[in-house]
Amino acid sequence: MITAFVRSVGRYGLFCWDCGVSAWRHGVRWDRVMGEASKLGVRSFGVLAVMALFVGTNLAIQGHAAFSALGAQSLVGMFVALAGVREVCPLLAGTMVAAKAGTEMTAQLAVMRTKEQIDALEVMAIDPRAELVVPPLLGIMIALPALTIISIAIALGSSVAVAVWQLGLEYGDYVDWLVSNITVFDLTAAMIKALVFAVVIATVSGWFGFFSERGPIGVGSATNKAVVVMCIVCITLNFFLTTVLYG
Repeated sequence: MITAFVRSVGRYGLFCWDCGVSAWRHGVRWDRVMGEASKLGVRSFGVLAVMALFVGTNLAIQGHAAFSALGAQSLVGMFVALAGVREVCPLLAGTMVAAKAGTEMTAQLAVMRTKEQIDALEVMAIDPRAELVVPPLLGIMIALPALTIISIAIALGSSVAVAVWQLGLEYGDYVDWLVSNITVFDLTAAMIKALVFAVVIATVSGWFGFFSERGPIGVGSATNKAVVVMCIVCITLNFFLTTVLYG
């Protein structure tokens, strides 16, 4: 099992290297990149907005429940700011894009492998990595940081609404604690996490789709494995990124 895992990691690393080399040699079709970014942003905005809305409300409620026992309700804003900006919102956007855009990319590539369309591109001397993997990769790298910022804004806004109207906290005090605990470094760290997650999502999706087994079973298996691996890797990397950035 360990040998198979190491072999898979090696194949994945070579696939990422080949994608980089293909982009360097054949150039980047920026019209497709922007199209992928736009499509991802439009399709993901509604779902992400709803998820971020309730994440913000839940953070406020849980923070109030924890700090009210200590008589420190004013610290709820600090808790929401630190947890939402540094951890929850980047992970929320990353896992949502992995589940939506990542699985779609894997399924499309797996179907193309089944229909031998990828083989046809290679026969025509067209690099399938430069044509099929690089544009979605760059598109996700553009869209995911923007979606992360949007999720942060929505989550913080919904937390203010719940804190003031439901929990009875004072508006000015709450917002002051909220804003004063969000720094440029925190937002930059969130963007770094989003970029790392974007690379993981696109390359893992591409790898599983590119080397999937043929047939409907192969398509389903590749898609299922891709979303599981993407989520596990993103959550694991989030730990290491947090350790490096804040440790």
